[in-house]
Amino acid sequence: MKNLEKPPYLVIAILFFGAFVAFLNNSLLNVALPTIMTDFDVEYSTVQWLATGYMLVSGVLIPVSAFLITKFKNRTLFLTSMVIFTLGTALAAFAPNFGVLLAGRMTQAVGSSVMGPLLMNIMLVSFPREKRGAAMGIFGLVMITAPAIGPTLSGYIVEYWDWRVLFEMILPFAIASIVLAFFKLENILETRNPSLDVVSILLSVLGFGGLLYGFSMASSEGWSDVLHVIGPIIIGAIALTLFITRQLKLDEPLLDLRVYKYPMFALGSIISMVTSIAMFSGMILTPAYVQSVRGISPLDSGLMMLPGAIVMGLMSPITGKLFDKFGPRVLAFIGLAITAYSTYLLSVLTLDSTYTYIVVIYTLRMFGMSMIMMPIMTNGLNQLPTRLNPHGTAVNNTAQQVVGAIGTALFVTIMNSQAAKEGASLVANLTPEQLVDPSQQALLAQQSLLHGIQMSFLVATGVTVLALILSLFLKRVNVSAEDVARIEAEEK
Repeated sequence: MKNLEKPPYLVIAILFFGAFVAFLNNSLLNVALPTIMTDFDVEYSTVQWLATGYMLVSGVLIPVSAFLITKFKNRTLFLTSMVIFTLGTALAAFAPNFGVLLAGRMTQAVGSSVMGPLLMNIMLVSFPREKRGAAMGIFGLVMITAPAIGPTLSGYIVEYWDWRVLFEMILPFAIASIVLAFFKLENILETRNPSLDVVSILLSVLGFGGLLYGFSMASSEGWSDVLHVIGPIIIGAIALTLFITRQLKLDEPLLDLRVYKYPMFALGSIISMVTSIAMFSGMILTPAYVQSVRGISPLDSGLMMLPGAIVMGLMSPITGKLFDKFGPRVLAFIGLAITAYSTYLLSVLTLDSTYTYIVVIYTLRMFGMSMIMMPIMTNGLNQLPTRLNPHGTAVNNTAQQVVGAIGTALFVTIMNSQAAKEGASLVANLTPEQLVDPSQQALLAQQSLLHGIQMSFLVATGVTVLALILSLFLKRVNVSAEDVARIEAEEK
């Protein structure tokens, strides 16, 4: 694949529209899970599969995206993905029972899994390396903002409408995206005919699927569960080891892990993974504090996250331009410093922290996050030859899915274990009369959960500091004419 002389703005706009619809869907259901649980009379461990299953399917399919992008024309791939996504959305919207709803959600995941990698690869070939920062900043606007506004929109709809509206409102936009793509989308990416290694696909499904399933189930089943947690993690780890070994030996690997021989890509990928773990802490712990500790309504919970989403949306293109001017180290260091500080402030929340205080801290955290991910990812991808772009984006996306599951399990485990210890400690200091007092029991539950959340955020602070230290070793990838010529020469 070669860089284009002139960016195909219409093609990019159509892909942005489709990707925004798909990405918005990622976080749209989180606030609605309690309502769906009641409507279909299922347990939380069952209903959470609407979120966990979506992540599991995406995580299994993203490694295959590099092969699909190389094999099929981007117009065919986008149309097929959007049709599958639309069918899944319709299935979920009119689901008569939970099984059909889950099937629709899984179908959505199949369709949307290739959207991010496809759009990112078109962005990479559409703009010269020295201007990729600004372009990827616009991509970040879609990738970050769409999931960020999901909880706010979902909170409003769940409060005043039916949860099915979450799917019904997506349908016309998904259909419009298909119509636009059918008439206006052009083929941009060059294709070839790579061989498909079936063994690699099987190992990929077992490896990534096993790890994602095991870590996702740990939060509900506990770490001692052999069938749902320990077994899948062990199988996943063995399969992943075999998968990595096989990829390094194949001439045409399913996922080319040789991208890690490029130092800035490798370092950027590691920082991105560490940051993702910290980011997932906020996605899990903040709603737990707001709704379970403070008893704030779903709508107000969603509105609380809206300023942060707006800030991320506004900052994404600005961050891209700053990256082109200053490089990744300054941005990543400042962003991680702000994120670490704001995460620490979340670790000292109390039972009476004001609504405004929570909004300000959460927004500050999102401001810091907006300066991290896209600059370090773009800098790493700039070091890769163009032929490795599909593999670089697939590796980054897969890694984030896996560490997302690990991060979620880690922080839920810390929260639950610390809450249980605090609860036992508090109970020991109560009188028999206080133990049977309903108001005292409610306060005890709030204080215990708050302590668990505080400790989890404290661990997240330490994780963010680790990423902050690693960011000091970032170096800007030179994109002079000589360097570009040298990188592209590696393709021959």
